[in-house]
Amino acid sequence: MLRYLPFLLVLALWVYAFIDCLNTPESQVRGLPKVVWVLIILLFGEVLIGPIAWLAAGKQRQPAAGGGGGTPSERHRNRSTKWVAPDDNPEFLRSLREENKKDESLLKDWEADLRRREEELRRKQTGAAEGGTGTAGSDGEGKSGRKGPEETPPAAS
Repeated sequence: MLRYLPFLLVLALWVYAFIDCLNTPESQVRGLPKVVWVLIILLFGEVLIGPIAWLAAGKQRQPAAGGGGGTPSERHRNRSTKWVAPDDNPEFLRSLREENKKDESLLKDWEADLRRREEELRRKQTGAAEGGTGTAGSDGEGKSGRKGPEETPPAAS
């Protein structure tokens, strides 16, 4: 497996330099036109001359805008705004209060709907108890509210 490692490293450097060259804006290419650099990388990539030449002399290497370092982690560490914990972040706390209000109003709506349904159920049960034989549900109506076949009056002929 180790005998393939040099070949894979050369191939990786070749591919990296080629893609880097293609993605680099024309204004950042030094020395030669971009098309010539692509050809140099492709033609001399197997012997590493093309990719190393591109990385060393073909592209302008400049510090990132905003300063603070070249890598994203350095720029992140040196940024002017500091990270704020969620319990100290006023925007986060405001969003929690808004969500809490929405949840409370939803809960109140559910409770009102539940009370309304319970009241309807009580009225049905008391109406059935007063108008029937004294037991709830003895009016011949099942859960679906339809009368069974034994309580259906015969058709007039």
